[in-house]
Amino acid sequence: MYAVTKMMEGEFIFGEPHHELVAITAGFIFVVFITHALIAIRKFPGSYKQFRAFREHAVRFKHSDTNLWFIQVITGFTMFFIGSIHIFIMMVNADNIGPYASADRMVSGWMWPLYLVLLVAVELHGSIGLYRLCVKWGWFEGKDAKASRKNLKKLKWAITVFFMGLGLLTLAAYVKIGIEHMDKAGERYVPTYISEKVTS
Repeated sequence: MYAVTKMMEGEFIFGEPHHELVAITAGFIFVVFITHALIAIRKFPGSYKQFRAFREHAVRFKHSDTNLWFIQVITGFTMFFIGSIHIFIMMVNADNIGPYASADRMVSGWMWPLYLVLLVAVELHGSIGLYRLCVKWGWFEGKDAKASRKNLKKLKWAITVFFMGLGLLTLAAYVKIGIEHMDKAGERYVPTYISEKVTS
């Protein structure tokens, strides 16, 4: 995490951290994020009447891809709010990212429930989106479209399980560090090789 933080701050290139790079990157991602949301929201049911008609259609036909689309709508709506909070935090606290700072935010700042919801929303939204793109544009379709769609769906759920598991392990690691560091919340992480160099 420390190495990733330093890479994002450009320290490996410039020799010193430039926190504004993190803020600029987060700002760019925020613009892309909001643009994507505004484009996608046009496809959402615009009224309760439209929503009711959609649900009746989905229940009647029991089409799994339609249900996946609805999950993508819900997760996209969730991400619009929670994802915006996360990106805003990165923008205004660009100098406060690292193993201890991020873990303290999770535990001492009680952000872990928000990030748990965000993890589930991002993973489902992303994997369903990739699956639907493959189906829409005929990627990996092969000679038998029906069989390839079935295989794509299996791959989609395998990707979901893998990245959900990886994300939960990462979140658990941050929570563990945050619990261990609660008494020193706010202290910045210093790698052993730097602290030893300073004390010697």
